[in-house]
Amino acid sequence: MPKPFTKLTAIAAPVMRSNIDTDVIIRIDRIVGNSVRGSLGKWAFGALRYLPDGSENPDFILNREPYRQAEILVTGPNFGCGSSREAAVWSLQEMGIRAVIGSGFGDIFFANCFQNGILPIVVDKGIVDGLAAEVEHTQGAGRISVDLEAQTITSPSGKQIRFGIDPRRRAGLLGGLDEVALTLQRDDEIRAFQAADRTERPWIHFAGKSA
Repeated sequence: MPKPFTKLTAIAAPVMRSNIDTDVIIRIDRIVGNSVRGSLGKWAFGALRYLPDGSENPDFILNREPYRQAEILVTGPNFGCGSSREAAVWSLQEMGIRAVIGSGFGDIFFANCFQNGILPIVVDKGIVDGLAAEVEHTQGAGRISVDLEAQTITSPSGKQIRFGIDPRRRAGLLGGLDEVALTLQRDDEIRAFQAADRTERPWIHFAGKSA
């Protein structure tokens, strides 16, 4: 089950390149034959984090202090586009990322974030650029706060920004529930519907069964 998300104040790292796809987040060769959760964090952003000889790339923001401890990413447009691999979200989660703020995300990546306890927040590009500029101005010392209950972001300078979110997905994150668990919360309604449907359409429920 995903970890509940309520409020977070943390170091944020701006990763502002456009169209960072899931293969950049986690290369396919790092997940083929590797189904062990907990082993993917070191390979997140591998092509950006590491040089050809395997050493760290000092120019990549997540290899520098204080951004190594980032729990929030501020991202360029269309982050998480490309293939549907859920391991992209797993690898970010295992790096310690709890929230991603951007102007747009790949649809499947966006959905996978909610399933795994990461909060993806969509706001206007101007707001994203402003947050990145504030973080860079403080050289990473300025924290960003995210309050899912109030649906607000607070910038390092104290500016408060409201964001929208689907109510069902919000409830899932607040309670640490995935889609299955959210559905099971309505178990009584589901059973009542099934019972009524058996009465109204008994032929449906016995179709294909031998006498």
